[in-house]
Amino acid sequence: MRKLVYSLLILATLTMAGCTLPQMIKKAKEQQLTVTPNPLEVHKDTVAFDMAANLPVKMLKKGTSYTINPFYKYNEQELAISPIEIKAEDYPNSGTEQPRATKSFSFPYQPAMKTGVMEIEGVASAKGKSKKTPRLQVATGLITTSKLVKPVYHAAFAAHGYNNAEEIVPVVIPDFIFEQGRSVLRPSETKADKGKQLDAFIAAKNLTRTVTITGTHSPEGAERINKKLSEERAAAIEKYYRAQMKKYDYQGKADSIKFILKPVVEDWAEFKKALSAYEGISSEEKSAYLNIVNNGADFESQEKELKKIATYKKVFKEVYPGLRAAKTEILTVKDKKTDAEISVLAKQIAGGSASADALTFEEMMYAATLTPSLEEKAAIYEAATKKGTNWNAHNNLGAVYIAQAIENPAGAADLANKAKAQLEIAAKINATGEVHANLASVNMMMGNAYAAYNHATAALGKNLSSDNSRGVNGIKGAAEIVKAQYAEAVRSTSSATDNA
Repeated sequence: MRKLVYSLLILATLTMAGCTLPQMIKKAKEQQLTVTPNPLEVHKDTVAFDMAANLPVKMLKKGTSYTINPFYKYNEQELAISPIEIKAEDYPNSGTEQPRATKSFSFPYQPAMKTGVMEIEGVASAKGKSKKTPRLQVATGLITTSKLVKPVYHAAFAAHGYNNAEEIVPVVIPDFIFEQGRSVLRPSETKADKGKQLDAFIAAKNLTRTVTITGTHSPEGAERINKKLSEERAAAIEKYYRAQMKKYDYQGKADSIKFILKPVVEDWAEFKKALSAYEGISSEEKSAYLNIVNNGADFESQEKELKKIATYKKVFKEVYPGLRAAKTEILTVKDKKTDAEISVLAKQIAGGSASADALTFEEMMYAATLTPSLEEKAAIYEAATKKGTNWNAHNNLGAVYIAQAIENPAGAADLANKAKAQLEIAAKINATGEVHANLASVNMMMGNAYAAYNHATAALGKNLSSDNSRGVNGIKGAAEIVKAQYAEAVRSTSSATDNA
């Protein structure tokens, strides 16, 4: 009798489960499933989404559960994703309230997944038995904006450091000294070292723009009375200079030289300068002179007051003679090689047919900018890397490899590796903005958008030319799209070059 009761109970339970499952499957047609986002999107090489499920009231009976199994179907394949399990025991009010469950999902992106659909399959379970719902499509996929971004590269060249413009170099000849009250240039002056220096300069026929001659006089009365003395002393130097140009056959070159005569009359500036350098009297004694020349009185009155100072005769004898002078400053054009000469020599150095000393480092760096050929640029920059430890030579060689990779995508992998090797050397010497900019390009070429972003950010935090800044913003914007930072990418690309 007891066995019969147990058998009837088991039968009743199974019968109840058998009735419950079809009812749950029928009710499941009313379930509300929401996938966000829809269509699915790829971000950072990952497809991430949320799924929310609302089940009908009274669908979950005591002791039952409902499992939602998501699948992503693509290209005759499917990927099973972790399920959402909804148990009746967790929803005691399911008889009057809709059971609700949400869950976040993600799966790694593969190119074959670009076109597909998200489906779910419901499984109603009770007392060890289960029944499945038909498959239901709940989302489509995929939006691959971050994968569609075209990689952006930029070759960031550092400045060559060479001044290819005309440079004016001042040449100062030591003062020519005149006798008291006279403006005759004495042979003893022209035969002295300063005279020989001026003569050698004129003989070299240096390209000269101006010759400025400043004539001065000492403060004593005899000097002051002769108002033209300073001017005549300056004129004496001009006369000598012109005679030497004629001697060395300047011909038409002399006409292009401008002589500027600057007579200085009744001015204490040169006296104060000479007094400051003079060591024959004490600082207190010097102050006595300065108190007079700075008192604002007229020049003649000041000069008379100086004579009353105890050390005047000593100063007159040892300081005043140096004030009876003519100062000569020549502005000459720095002698430079022509662009053609620099270009030829650089190619010869790179080819091994000329000594590396034939050009300075700056001239070598400049020479690379004179040729449009990337191959020639690379050879010149490579030669420049051998002229000392210079970050910009290694940086620019790396930049050339990047430029070559842009022109030759088929060889980009090898060129990126060559560029990286040079840029790592440059970074060890000086991690400048240009070096980081080029490392950003190299990492984009190697498919590492995150490292590219880091280097681009570092580059923009340093001093860059406007051209390099725009190029780096393009790289940064492309990296930000890959990183799903779309708002930031818009800001970066708005400051990028037109081809970014």
